Amino acid sequence: MADQPVVVVTGASSGIGEVAARALARERGAMVVLVARREERLQELAESIGAGASFVAVDVTADDAPARIRDHVAERHGRLDVLVNNAGAAWRERFADGGAEDVQRTIDLNFLAPVRLSEALLPMLRSSGGTIVNVASVAGRVARPATGAYSASKAALNVWTDALRAEERANGVHVGAVLPGFIATEGFPAKELRAKRATRWIVSKPEKVAEAIDAVAFERVSERYAPRPYAIFGLLRAVAPGLVFRFTSGGGASAVATTTGTSDS
Repeated sequence: MADQPVVVVTGASSGIGEVAARALARERGAMVVLVARREERLQELAESIGAGASFVAVDVTADDAPARIRDHVAERHGRLDVLVNNAGAAWRERFADGGAEDVQRTIDLNFLAPVRLSEALLPMLRSSGGTIVNVASVAGRVARPATGAYSASKAALNVWTDALRAEERANGVHVGAVLPGFIATEGFPAKELRAKRATRWIVSKPEKVAEAIDAVAFERVSERYAPRPYAIFGLLRAVAPGLVFRFTSGGGASAVATTTGTSDS
């Protein structure tokens, strides 16, 4: 990669995206392209980061979003080294209440938006031998009540990442996934979890996810949980599904299910 890699970060106006963008600029000297809806927040962040930071204020689900981001990167930098598909959201609705509409809007943002943006930027990433980092979720491995649409979207992102990694290896493009657990952010303050001693330990910080994003982007790690001990949940789902099902369908899931929030897109 170049001494000053060009990195696109979606969902960059707050939370994981903001922390990751700052860390990549600071630790890797990256020229970051910040993508989110809130233009004022993006402008403030770009000015704070400096070092060639720029932004595109757009909803990543908009029809013209991939082209706008691609054109901005091409005109400003002429190349791209890393794409971080981080924008996403979760809405707290059981299927009987939200139905197919809830599933569709969640899939559109959390899965199809990364797919469409990756498609638009793939030629530049092939030229640079770059990396796609898909910020998925532990929820894509283990689902809970009222988060089915979110888990479905992240599960799709997880397995699509695996397939794309295999497909693009011959083209020099690395594709990896970051799977955060409960991370306290503006959209997901996790107040109920942090208020109780029994559940406080499972809530981590965006910095842990930023470290995982860096590892996938620059060390070419294929998959990284954040924090790393969260990998146990995926393992338990594989080797002891009955135990996981009992936990997620009973009282152990109730407090967790009510704390899911939204993140900026």
